[in-house]
Amino acid sequence: MKIKCIIIDDEPLAIKVIENHLSDFQNMELVATFNTAIAALPTIEESEIDVIFLDINMPKMSGLDFLRSLPVKPHIVITTAYREYAVESFDLDVLDYLVKPIPFGRFLKAINKVTNRIGLEKEKINEVSFQEEPYIFLKVDKKLMKIKLNDILYIESLKDYIKVITITGDYLVHKSMTSISEELPQENFLRIHRSFAIAINKITSIEGNSVEIANRRIPIGRNYLQFAKQKILNINNPEE
Repeated sequence: MKIKCIIIDDEPLAIKVIENHLSDFQNMELVATFNTAIAALPTIEESEIDVIFLDINMPKMSGLDFLRSLPVKPHIVITTAYREYAVESFDLDVLDYLVKPIPFGRFLKAINKVTNRIGLEKEKINEVSFQEEPYIFLKVDKKLMKIKLNDILYIESLKDYIKVITITGDYLVHKSMTSISEELPQENFLRIHRSFAIAINKITSIEGNSVEIANRRIPIGRNYLQFAKQKILNINNPEE
């Protein structure tokens, strides 16, 4: 895991010290260095920077004013000769605060904080990215078909069969409406009639005793009407 970083400091010697410290860490990729905060803006916006090593006292704009101006903040490690800005800096959610001259041991501690924090964040992103969409298996024509729940529009009962209507096609399944209703998550699907169950998030309109999904008007049974409308409206208007 490469961690992209930049250094913003108006002192060339301070930049050199941080560069030398960073050279010992293979996971840290120094993208660029800058002697003013303003000059760093294009790189921050274009290069998906993970960490900024940021000085405070600089010409034109201080490091803290620059930090306040950022709409989306990378992780910030303050590098300064002044101790008195520590409380103000941590109020701005900086990851660490290093006082110059920065000894390597203290810099190592900061890098461990950076690595651990970003590692956890990227693990969470990967978990979300690679997590498979919820699905069920339905037996169609003697074979098991994997159907993504988010593809299902509604289900219609046809005596001993059900027809599962999805955005990719229709599937005839030898299964009862009661059985399929028990397999589907109740927060996403709703039985609204003896012959129909629907995906709540696929409803495009409600009119009288019916709902519309994919240009199909589906009736709400009299015995299901009160509960169905209450649940549909509560989901679409959670604050009411």
